[in-house]
Amino acid sequence: MSRLAGGYARDGGPTMTVYFVANIRIHDEVEYRAYLDACGEVFARSTGTYLAVDASPTVLEGSWPYSRSVIISFPGEEDLLAWYRSPQYQEVLRHRLAGADCDTIVVHGTDPGAA
Repeated sequence: MSRLAGGYARDGGPTMTVYFVANIRIHDEVEYRAYLDACGEVFARSTGTYLAVDASPTVLEGSWPYSRSVIISFPGEEDLLAWYRSPQYQEVLRHRLAGADCDTIVVHGTDPGAA
């Protein structure tokens, strides 16, 4: 069995790197700024890594009706959900949701040997 990207879970089983992907349409700059001002401190306590924050990505197909896209990696889904569901992030998140419409998904990485 090949090792999955991301290492191993606490129970010894393999984990897979996961990606938090948010496409964001900002409609209230004040609320969104309140989110940005508070989220860094909360995020610093997580195991996540910002991979990209882009306000003008290159669109190859379709349309992109957003103000920005954000991609964050986490060692595993458990780590991502611990950050996202934490009371501290939920308190901050209310500002993002009040200031923007967001299409947010979790994307699971692949086994590097499977390609």
